[in-house]
Amino acid sequence: MAHCYYHAISSVRKWGGTVDDYLPLHQWFDQSKAILADPRHRALRHHAEGIFMLETLFGETLVNADGRVVPVRLVGEQHVREDLGSIPSFADWARLITPQAWMLRGNPLDGAEGVTIDMPVPGEAGASRNVPPVGGAVITMI
Repeated sequence: MAHCYYHAISSVRKWGGTVDDYLPLHQWFDQSKAILADPRHRALRHHAEGIFMLETLFGETLVNADGRVVPVRLVGEQHVREDLGSIPSFADWARLITPQAWMLRGNPLDGAEGVTIDMPVPGEAGASRNVPPVGGAVITMI
């Protein structure tokens, strides 16, 4: 669906009430369009954890204009399914991110200069690293 208003109309068809009962929930999902105005914005909230965040922010249920109690999680599931066809996990989105060198850099913690985390070299098979290298997974660089 292209606009939150149409998601809200869909909610009215499903549970009754008015568009205004559901519009804030659907707008919350699509606020990330302000950051990235293409379908990739959905990676921020259109997943199972996003649906649970919606419930945390708006409560477990809402009472619509018809007096019907509607589980907020169901409204979130409706939104994500209408946009994506199913409900992915955040991990489903994250697997599609190709790690870049800048993502792997970090700032040393106070007093931890010279400590690095042993990570596989790009292109190295992760499955071959079942056992941490000799000396453990954290290596001190001097």
